[in-house]
Amino acid sequence: MSPEPLLNVEVLVKRFGGFRALDGVSFHLHPGEVLGLVGPNGSGKTTCINVICGLYAPDGGEVVFDGRSIAGEKSHRLVKAGINRTFQSPRPFLSLTVRENVEVAAHYGDPKPGFDIDALLALLELDRYSQRPAAELNRAMATEPRLLLVDELAAGLNPAELSRMADRLRALADGGMALLVVEHLMGFIDKVTDRVVVMAAGREFFGGTLADATRDPEVIRVFLGGGHHG
Repeated sequence: MSPEPLLNVEVLVKRFGGFRALDGVSFHLHPGEVLGLVGPNGSGKTTCINVICGLYAPDGGEVVFDGRSIAGEKSHRLVKAGINRTFQSPRPFLSLTVRENVEVAAHYGDPKPGFDIDALLALLELDRYSQRPAAELNRAMATEPRLLLVDELAAGLNPAELSRMADRLRALADGGMALLVVEHLMGFIDKVTDRVVVMAAGREFFGGTLADATRDPEVIRVFLGGGHHG
């Protein structure tokens, strides 16, 4: 793991009217690391991802990626810089094949020379479906990101699919990619993450392993009071 963080989020603030969805959250993420963002409903997890990837501009604080401030930059610029995200509902071009979807996303992401679409399809276990029309495909991986923001990608998967997805994400981290994972399934978080940041009311109040989090009385209180779903 690199000694220098790839991503630094520093006292980040995002307001919607009088409501502070993010109220000074701070954390960091290294290349090759999987960090989980967990917390009860309304704690700010998805808002945080939306600010990092450029969907929302922050109202305060800083987002630093690879030593450069990116707060407020547009999403398409951040994709080219190496940041992308998955969505809870995949958005493929349904009239194209699976491979054509990946080719479109790869072109948009401006990948490095030598980018291997066939290898990516094999990694995601999509190679056997490459010539079939895309009914459901998440294109974020085709942009070859350095930082992948994963927002409840496990929703709707059965246990075998969850296990394969967890293995895929760990393989990406083993290859040097940094992953920030928002998920309410604690078993999935336990298998995938190196560390977790527990959020409540737009702030982080715990950072460490999930095992340590489950033994922390304050973490237990927050989850019992708010439930697991984010």
